[in-house]
Amino acid sequence: MADAQSNAPTRADAGAPTSGVIHIRTRLTADFTVIANDLAQRRGSAVTIGVAAYISSLPDGTPVSIAALCAHFTEGEILISRALRELEAAGYLERRRERGPGGAIRTRTYFYDVPGQGAPTPPPAPPRPRRRRAAEVKPTPGPGPGPEAAAAAEPSAEAEADERAVTILASLRLADPRLILSRRDIVELAPGVSEWLAAGVGPAQITAALTARLPDRLLTRPARILAFRLGEPPLPAPPRPAAAPKAPPALPWRNCDGCERAFRASAPGRLCRDCRTEGRAAC
Repeated sequence: MADAQSNAPTRADAGAPTSGVIHIRTRLTADFTVIANDLAQRRGSAVTIGVAAYISSLPDGTPVSIAALCAHFTEGEILISRALRELEAAGYLERRRERGPGGAIRTRTYFYDVPGQGAPTPPPAPPRPRRRRAAEVKPTPGPGPGPEAAAAAEPSAEAEADERAVTILASLRLADPRLILSRRDIVELAPGVSEWLAAGVGPAQITAALTARLPDRLLTRPARILAFRLGEPPLPAPPRPAAAPKAPPALPWRNCDGCERAFRASAPGRLCRDCRTEGRAAC
């Protein structure tokens, strides 16, 4: 007689939990990333944790700009930029503007497994000449000015900003009517645009980089997205090749008045080279 068959499920191990997840562990020896539980179990957005895990798995030198992350994830620019802001506020991400060889400004991104470790200190850059503000000039003793005159004498942050940077930022609304920036936004963003200009990036290229591929719906202030885009300046546009010199226009064909042979001349009624040579010989 055959053995009796049973459809009852096998009992779980005595130490296994009766609910919740049960891990099936595999010992990995290659192609894995170690992430602290404080980051993996962080309360909040799953996008933030996913972006952090992805950045942690990348080798040094891999681009992690908003454009590069949007090319990898299906989330849009707003969610990616929000995740980067949360990681930066929590101390996992740090973006530094450093002066490289030749004086070029570049942005270096540091990612910490544990916040507060501190990034390596870059070599000190040569000090810039300090501009003296109008507020530092001590007035000569005399009768004090009235309230209106004192307010007019205070330095304006907008006046100290780079005029070219202010013009570029104020003109962004011409490319996208949604990019209407306040005076405060322009003053805060102007230093980043000035660094792009100093790095050799032209105004047209800056406008294109700040206005390209914007989301259809801006759920946050446009200045925040522009600030993140200004964190990594694009490469300067390559110089345009010099135009090849134009060839001189060809002279029209004429018939020689002496032998009726066709030759090129600027005006009718001319002799060809042979006829001119024979005429000089006859003389």
